[in-house]
Amino acid sequence: MYEQHFHFNQLPFSISPDPHFMYMSARHQEGLAHLLYGIDFGGGFVALTGEVGTGKTTLCHCLLQQLPKNIDMALILNSRLNAFELVATICDELGVTYDKTQLSLKYLIDNLNQYLLSAHAQGRRTVLLIDEAQNLSMDVLEQIRLLTNLETSTTKLLRIILVGQPELKELLAKRELRQLNQRITARYHLLPLSFEETSAYIEHRLSVCHGQVDIFNAKALRRVYRLTEGIPRLINILCDRALLGAYSKHSKTVNASIVNMAAKEVLPGPIELNLPYIRISLAIFSVALINYGLFFINKEPTESLKVVNAKTIESPYEQLQTIKPTPQVVRPSEINRVTSTESLNISPTPTIFNPPTAFEQWLNNPDYFLDYYPDYSLDSALITLLRHWGKEIPETGKVDCHSIVAMGLRCVYGKTTWRELLLIKRPVILEFSLNNSKKQHALVTGYRQKTAEIEFKENIKFPLADVLKYWEGYYLALEAPVMPTAKGILQGQSSDNVLWLRNVLNNIDGKSPIVQDPTYYDEALAQRVLKFQEQFHLKKDSRVEGDTLLRLKQFVHNFQSSHLKISD
Repeated sequence: MYEQHFHFNQLPFSISPDPHFMYMSARHQEGLAHLLYGIDFGGGFVALTGEVGTGKTTLCHCLLQQLPKNIDMALILNSRLNAFELVATICDELGVTYDKTQLSLKYLIDNLNQYLLSAHAQGRRTVLLIDEAQNLSMDVLEQIRLLTNLETSTTKLLRIILVGQPELKELLAKRELRQLNQRITARYHLLPLSFEETSAYIEHRLSVCHGQVDIFNAKALRRVYRLTEGIPRLINILCDRALLGAYSKHSKTVNASIVNMAAKEVLPGPIELNLPYIRISLAIFSVALINYGLFFINKEPTESLKVVNAKTIESPYEQLQTIKPTPQVVRPSEINRVTSTESLNISPTPTIFNPPTAFEQWLNNPDYFLDYYPDYSLDSALITLLRHWGKEIPETGKVDCHSIVAMGLRCVYGKTTWRELLLIKRPVILEFSLNNSKKQHALVTGYRQKTAEIEFKENIKFPLADVLKYWEGYYLALEAPVMPTAKGILQGQSSDNVLWLRNVLNNIDGKSPIVQDPTYYDEALAQRVLKFQEQFHLKKDSRVEGDTLLRLKQFVHNFQSSHLKISD
């Protein structure tokens, strides 16, 4: 309907997985790399998880397009199968011939095994990819594990990729499935797009349709990101309706108001319009009106009340308490106390909100505090967390788990309890579910046990009880790779030991070069090892073993990682 209005050659925000519109963010590229690693080098399972609409199916389509010619793929889209139906479907997908009059699970597995052995002898590899794997029953998962027992003396005959929602991680963590869980050689959790990636995603789809890439203005892009939390499917739905709204208004651009109207029509749950400046103006006006009335009640001349400049207040909570009227009685004799912070000669200090509404208001209204803390997104929390680790932020200002691995650290995402989280003893990013079903993230930097208060970024504190009402247990933390048990790390190797080596050298020389594969011992890393060996008068051969490995391990004890401030 709006194609001619915007001069598109096709609709830019269709939700169908059209490869022509495929936008591979850094996160999607990293997820695809994990899948390809599992196919090329894995000997067991690969697990790809992510929230609904983050692009898992897109990754699977991209994987199918990039498969080497010697790969045979069995794709299972219907995961609600019993063990017999699953094996039969695998045989059908691979073209395994079997007598349908003699059907039994053992008969099907025997035929599948013969097929896999024949394919292996011909230099071919077989991959099984199961989508929506969180719906698999315990019996089916156990049967899938048994399929990995089909092997030769040197290799697994069947590589298996499980793709599913976050519930899949919880399912695999069950004690009954610990054998399967231990066989997962590569895991990746696909996170939503950052704000920068969301903007690039929208511009990419507009350019593919030969449209103007600046149809959405800056405020509209920010609003789209806030409402969708960077989930591609929701971005497509919202932007499509926003373009229709602009067309109905005969507008060539999309602004935040049009995005808000579109969100009311297509997004689930109530849409809260973030209008911080209007709210602030109304609050100031209300305070002025109350003070004006109190002036005449007292019937005594007082000096003009000064409106506190919001920019001079260190905490957004102090601003809220200063300009927002509260339902309390003010006696005429106390009017002279209602003056500015300057007349009281009190230095503005961060104020702690009291329950029950403080944390809820902060959590559900992040735009209200943009003047003070520009962004409480996951990206912003990751950048602050890296600074706690003493890491330099890339010049691009963009941080994701791939670039963090290049710095010698790991992203650890999981679900736990508050008691267990304290045992980590490091700053962590908590994920919260908002009233409108969106996600918000905040970095925890400290905990006061005596008052049971959690300290967030910028020394903002809230009672633990208030926070736990909204926290469902999901967190993201950073950790250094464990010290290797191997006797040596050699050039050309690819393993977690190489990642440990990078982390140690990064802490020694203060550099964190970005590389494509941080777990691979490349030539550049070999030169850094040679420089280390020369500096400490060790044998210069770039081999990390013997005295070189021992000296590196000695340095590890001197490194101080980021710590969670836990006080009484």
